[in-house]
Amino acid sequence: MGAELILIPSPGVGHLVSTVEIAKLLISRDERLSITVLVMKFSHDTGVTAYTRSLQKDAPNRIVFVDLPQNESLISSPKSFFTSFIESQTSPVRDSVRQIVSRSDSNKLAGFVIDMFCTPMIDVANEFGVPTYVFFTSGAAFLGLQFYHLSLSDEHNQDLTEYKDTDVELSIPSFINPVPAKVLPSVILNKEGSTMLQSISRRFKEAKAILVNTFAELEPHAIKALGDNCKIPPIYPVGPIINLKNKEGTTQNHSSEDGIISWLDNQPPSSVVFLCFGSFGSFDEGQVREIANGLEQSGQRFLWSLRRRPEKMELPKDYENPEEVLPEGFIERTSGMGKVIGWAPQTAILSHPAVGGFVSHCGWNSTLESIWCGVPMATWPIYAEQQINAFELVKELGMAVEIKMDYREDYIFAPENNLVVTADQIEKGMRCLMMDGESEMRKKVEEMKEKSRMAMVKGGSSYISLGHFIEDVMRN
Repeated sequence: MGAELILIPSPGVGHLVSTVEIAKLLISRDERLSITVLVMKFSHDTGVTAYTRSLQKDAPNRIVFVDLPQNESLISSPKSFFTSFIESQTSPVRDSVRQIVSRSDSNKLAGFVIDMFCTPMIDVANEFGVPTYVFFTSGAAFLGLQFYHLSLSDEHNQDLTEYKDTDVELSIPSFINPVPAKVLPSVILNKEGSTMLQSISRRFKEAKAILVNTFAELEPHAIKALGDNCKIPPIYPVGPIINLKNKEGTTQNHSSEDGIISWLDNQPPSSVVFLCFGSFGSFDEGQVREIANGLEQSGQRFLWSLRRRPEKMELPKDYENPEEVLPEGFIERTSGMGKVIGWAPQTAILSHPAVGGFVSHCGWNSTLESIWCGVPMATWPIYAEQQINAFELVKELGMAVEIKMDYREDYIFAPENNLVVTADQIEKGMRCLMMDGESEMRKKVEEMKEKSRMAMVKGGSSYISLGHFIEDVMRN
């Protein structure tokens, strides 16, 4: 008899892509496994719709995608909207699983694998009498921070929000170095957000195990710290789980990809700085001009993914005419050295031999892609856990330089941001990033590139770890 796993990603293309990639890995490893991916999405997220349509055309054998009905009637405050939306999906998930169980003669329901934000689905799994596994789509160090945050509250009655805007440094078990409060995620430094995150972390303890999108060689200290904590479930490092084919699903016109790659083909090896700030990354016009001035002052070759800031809660779009927000004459003056683009095929660009540095928001998917491609980073975090990722990359791992580590534009949990990163700071960061082709940082990144690939092949650390997870599932 085969085993049926229910995979539940949280809404958003970034989390869906990681879930689909681990689903593909699982079915390639064990022919007894079948997987149903339950897809929840917001009505405005056309990227998820496009991506799932592309998947449903050529879905791998033994993976089925089920679109859950959209229900955004529970919108209250922006801070509680996301959690309310997830909770509203428990009934559709229950109905879908009931149908799967009723029509499956050959497979036995073996468990739920839920995204890190989908902890209300643990209750549904309990109703069906099966275990829940959490798929943590960020790194082990941040997972350790979540449990540290929870233990301070539950065991020591301490509140990390008190450290907002202070110079306090914290001793967090999953980090080697003291962590400045200024690089804690905005959600931890906000009262309502802190309570929400503690609730999520508390429910992690109910899971049978936690799969983490990292690998043993990248975060050995954090993984050991988690393994030594007897109060949390077993940890399976199974990454890097990344999508190397750029099929993220978007309404943007991808016909420009050939032009981007052709331009890179004409640049010297490791000479280009790539600037890209993720699916939600965009800046106001003042900051855009500072970036442009910094690029021009640095004299570096560059490829800049510039997106228009949205007026409401939706994804940024391309500018019809980027010159409207750039300094006058910028395009003409830099035409021999740089290229301003809109949507960017990120992994294709990072894989190109002309790219020698990556100015990034430090989202975990982008971090893993940069490591996989062997491209060192300059850190410019914006929201979510990106500040702590930046700290880890610069201070813990030595694989990045800092542009601004405590920058944040989290519209939900830190709406009062007035920071501007100056052209001089940007110029300095890019010069440090590209300064020396034989630097210690570049050697570390190149070594980790090889280790990331070895982790995923037969006999590698993540290959073995995923095998242990499959054995656990089949025992169910």
